[in-house]
Amino acid sequence: MPVSLLLGVNVDHVATLRQARYALLPDSPNAEPSPLTAALDAAKGGADSITIHVRGDRRHMQDRDAFEIRERCGLPLNLEMGVTEEMLALALKVRPDFVCLVPETREEVTTEGGLDVAGRLDEVKRCVAALRETGIKVSLFIDPDAAQVEASAEAGGQMVELHTGCFANASTADRSMEVERLVDAARAGAGMDLQVNAGHGINYDNLPELFPVPYLTELNIGHSVVARAMRVGLPTAVREMKTAMGAYPQ
Repeated sequence: MPVSLLLGVNVDHVATLRQARYALLPDSPNAEPSPLTAALDAAKGGADSITIHVRGDRRHMQDRDAFEIRERCGLPLNLEMGVTEEMLALALKVRPDFVCLVPETREEVTTEGGLDVAGRLDEVKRCVAALRETGIKVSLFIDPDAAQVEASAEAGGQMVELHTGCFANASTADRSMEVERLVDAARAGAGMDLQVNAGHGINYDNLPELFPVPYLTELNIGHSVVARAMRVGLPTAVREMKTAMGAYPQ
């Protein structure tokens, strides 16, 4: 188990705000806020890594953002990406520390579920192999399901990121059931020597309810931290989340 639970801060929502005003003016000197500045601020607050998702439709993060953050932010970079040749080519140019393979559809506002690794096993295997060949560590963003955990190991992934969206959106009465699903998946992943991470919908309020889930190494959190930053600034928002995560039982 890690010495402490790590925090990866997703700064996609900073790019979303920028694109709301400057999507048609990408070279404007007034384009703000800057995802790079956000990444640097997150580092000041104690973030352990930075997560970004360059989507096929480039709705928020742009290719240049990935290169700038990789080159100028000293934290490890986790690139979320769809399993496509286009995104694979970008990853091999950016050379992030980690890649997290995620599902992606143009209709969704944000990622709505885990990647069906079991149903796309051959395709995922090829992508994982190409990434690992260059030294990039690979994670699979999956629903907390035993078949998907097993498929992630078979595909050659070194990590799984358990999708916590169902947990986050569940009613109080149903949340304990979602926690049990996460507990079972985390145990399965650890039993297959996979690093177990988690993310999606985690916030300052529901975080403690995840603490029964064992073997967690890193949480990837974006929206809640960026939303909190609107009131207290990003370094403080990150620092507050890190403090709250310090109660995770080791």
